[in-house]
Amino acid sequence: MKALKVRDLMIPLEDYATVSEDATLKEAVSALKEAQETFDLTRYKQDSFDPSRYKHRAVLVQNNRGQVVGKLSQLDIIRGLEPKYFKIKEQDVLERFGYSKEYLLSMMGKYSLWDKPMRDICRKALDIRVKDIMYTPSEGEYVNEDASLDEAIHQLIMGRHQSLLVVSGKKITGVLRLTDVFLEICDSIESCEIQAR
Repeated sequence: MKALKVRDLMIPLEDYATVSEDATLKEAVSALKEAQETFDLTRYKQDSFDPSRYKHRAVLVQNNRGQVVGKLSQLDIIRGLEPKYFKIKEQDVLERFGYSKEYLLSMMGKYSLWDKPMRDICRKALDIRVKDIMYTPSEGEYVNEDASLDEAIHQLIMGRHQSLLVVSGKKITGVLRLTDVFLEICDSIESCEIQAR
């Protein structure tokens, strides 16, 4: 694969959906939808692919100084609708190692999860604040825009991340998405000239 830098594949911060940490879940969903509708894939290398498959899947959360302090993924939004998930202590273990379907179903009963499934969704979306459900990125989720793509791939794999926040100095300048890295890898594989041995 050619020597690419993170900046070559990142999505600039201004092209990403952002909301205030005091925003409601409804406002975050609206910001994500707007960013998906206005995202111009033709500005990026992926213009030959189906744009509906590679739209943003997260919202960046900013504090009152405009600094990114968190992320809100599709999973975070859905999980936020059922606040009892935050009381489950073994959730991190489950995410990494998994359990049987029977065990997961038993947890629904044990913790009374989704006992009022979707009927209160509108009220919940107005009552829930982004800061209460957002994910705060760890140190391993930041990558320098001058870093090699190889280094970023290693971070994505080892951390099992869907994206990395791209920085220049201490300033966040963009987002490197796993989908964009995957497309670059696929392009490189397809362009390989196979030589007979």
